[in-house]
Amino acid sequence: MARVVVDPVTRIEGHLRVEVEVDGGVVKDAWTTCTLFRGFEIFIKGRPPRDAWHIAHRICGVCPTSHGIAATLGLEQSFGVDLPYNALLVRNLMECAQELHSHVLWFYTLNAFDYVDVVSGLSAAPSTPGLKLVQDRLKAFAASGQLGFLENGYWGHPAMKLPPEMNLELTAHYLQALDIQAKAAQTLAVFGGKFPFHMSTPPGGVTCIPSLEDIENYEYIMKEVNDFVRNVFVPDVLAIAPYYMDLATIGKGVGNFLTWGVLEDRSHDPYKRFLPRGAIFDSKLAVDKVDPSEVQEYVSHSWYTEDSGQGKNPGDPNATTKPDYTTLDTAKKYTWSKCTQIKNHPMEVGTLARMLVAYLSDAPGAKKIVDSTLAALGAAGKPQILISALGRVATKALEASLFADATEANLAALKANLKSGDSYWFDPKGSQVPEKGNGVGAWDAPRGALAHWNRIQDSRIANYQAVPASNWNFSPRNDQGQRGPVEEALVGTPVADPEKPLEVLRVIHTFDP
Repeated sequence: MARVVVDPVTRIEGHLRVEVEVDGGVVKDAWTTCTLFRGFEIFIKGRPPRDAWHIAHRICGVCPTSHGIAATLGLEQSFGVDLPYNALLVRNLMECAQELHSHVLWFYTLNAFDYVDVVSGLSAAPSTPGLKLVQDRLKAFAASGQLGFLENGYWGHPAMKLPPEMNLELTAHYLQALDIQAKAAQTLAVFGGKFPFHMSTPPGGVTCIPSLEDIENYEYIMKEVNDFVRNVFVPDVLAIAPYYMDLATIGKGVGNFLTWGVLEDRSHDPYKRFLPRGAIFDSKLAVDKVDPSEVQEYVSHSWYTEDSGQGKNPGDPNATTKPDYTTLDTAKKYTWSKCTQIKNHPMEVGTLARMLVAYLSDAPGAKKIVDSTLAALGAAGKPQILISALGRVATKALEASLFADATEANLAALKANLKSGDSYWFDPKGSQVPEKGNGVGAWDAPRGALAHWNRIQDSRIANYQAVPASNWNFSPRNDQGQRGPVEEALVGTPVADPEKPLEVLRVIHTFDP
């Protein structure tokens, strides 16, 4: 038996350590350690409520828009204000831009090199002048002897299966994706002022009142992003998938899925969001309703004092976040992530959860795109195949395509409503900071479900608790010893060479840490 430690896990947004036991060429056990303490709950406490959203969206540099909207939704609940329709559309367009930026970045920059052997492209026969130019650049890069993160890559690893020509083409698309990511960020800044930390979604509405020129600017730039998603991203994933169908047999995880939903509907009903709220339990392809009040946190294996968890809901007046680092001991405490559950179940969150719930809820476009993809993979009528490492990769591309559709639908609605005289801001006379109140904003970031709870007393934040996607996916064991979602997904993963645990990294990266 070999103990394999990957520390740090690279090509992720954040700080992560993973330890696995490999026996007979297969992972038998796993532990995930989030090595960064964030502590936002501590320094938001005591501040004026309007500060909370501005600070909280800095919890993540890749998902700031989602954290900002979740924080704002919770504050709007505390303030008792509604969101005007035009403001809803602007927020949706900002969220779409962030989701597309994140999905493209994840696949090409963070994930693709688990499957694409860049150096193999040197031996390819380029089919176009453009690919010949990329190959020439690649030759110059290799000849420089400064291969950077590719220096210790997986060349010749038995799990790398793409032919040289495909490796070259995907390298070309990687270079193209760098520009597309920037354009998606640019569209977000049209309404948000800047990226990553925008300035325009405080409680009550949006501070940007877009002109027709702003809308057309967003539309013009986003058209290139959407074209890339539909004509490059999705085809790339479908082209790679047949070489890696073994991924459909590993990484299944806990079989429980949660999404709070994303992109608001005019009704403000979370079950009518573009990608709706819902949960799936025990791999049963049926959607249950869930509420943030059902969330529970535990800290038996986390570096917090006992009163920071042990079954409390983050909205509990006595919920706290008190760090208590001891030492890294996988039998005791080994992570900064709390063990987060709902209805006593560990839950996987992220793109796979959203697409499964959307598919089963018959959300617009979801069933059609999933069914056509299953057919292309030779798995028509078998959505269970998506509950796997392969499913996480595939649904990232499919969801990106749906977000491309959503940008166009929300743009059309905003254009149609420009002359309506509708406001972008709730009546300021009715949106003053209350003396006391409490609320929760539950929303999905690209990486999965997140929620922000606030409690106001004497017109100040008396308590604030945030549960990001990492607290779900990278949850440690619960009090009964049940593994968290990523830990469980790693068990059963074959490892050809413990010195080069590529297969372990593949499963981890499918969760978009």
